[in-house]
Amino acid sequence: MKIQERTGAGAGRSAAPAQPSVGDRLPTPPRERKPALAALAVLLILIGALGATMLVLRAGDRVEVIKLTGDVQAGESISDGKITSVMVNQDSGAEFVPWSQREALKKLQAKATIYQGTVLVGQMFSAKSAVQQGKATVGVSLKEGQYPNNIKPGDNVAVYRVSSSSSGGSSSNSSSSPGSSGGNSPLVDRAVVSDVQRASGDVISSTNLPITLTVDASDAAALAQAASNGEVAVVQIPGN
Repeated sequence: MKIQERTGAGAGRSAAPAQPSVGDRLPTPPRERKPALAALAVLLILIGALGATMLVLRAGDRVEVIKLTGDVQAGESISDGKITSVMVNQDSGAEFVPWSQREALKKLQAKATIYQGTVLVGQMFSAKSAVQQGKATVGVSLKEGQYPNNIKPGDNVAVYRVSSSSSGGSSSNSSSSPGSSGGNSPLVDRAVVSDVQRASGDVISSTNLPITLTVDASDAAALAQAASNGEVAVVQIPGN
């Protein structure tokens, strides 16, 4: 009887399921690493940093140039009231006029009308003409007796029409001979001698003396016509 009881007790214990101990855990699968995604993230960070650096560098390569705030007509020069400064990229390729050169630009004139809002470039301007607005230059060739011996550039003179057949002696202030066809009224009341082309050494020769006169534009046609016929004489007038 005792043997049967022990056997039965042992059989009962072997049939119960074994319980895991408190400290045991089930193993977890290892994490799957993705090196390609990590490399891509690093690459994107580097690209962003490079782009930001380029923007900073480009912002540092800017130059101050001239922009019009009003229209400038052909033949006119810029003025302080019609310009302002703006910043542009230095490597744009256009030859913008730097703000520091605005005073030099005032000495030039516009080749054509330049409109408000234009950023100025050097090709828009040229040297000012020596002839002022409303004036004209006319060349005359004078014989002895048709001009004062001491005539020189800068002199103020009056121009008279004389007969081409007239001949008079040399006189520093003579104007015309009795054969003048214009009466006492000058052909041009006031002209300025722009140039005198004397012979070498300022020696007066027997040939005609070429002189360039600056006159009002309204007088240019009549003076040119009289000069082409050799019917011009000049005299000095007050103001020299």
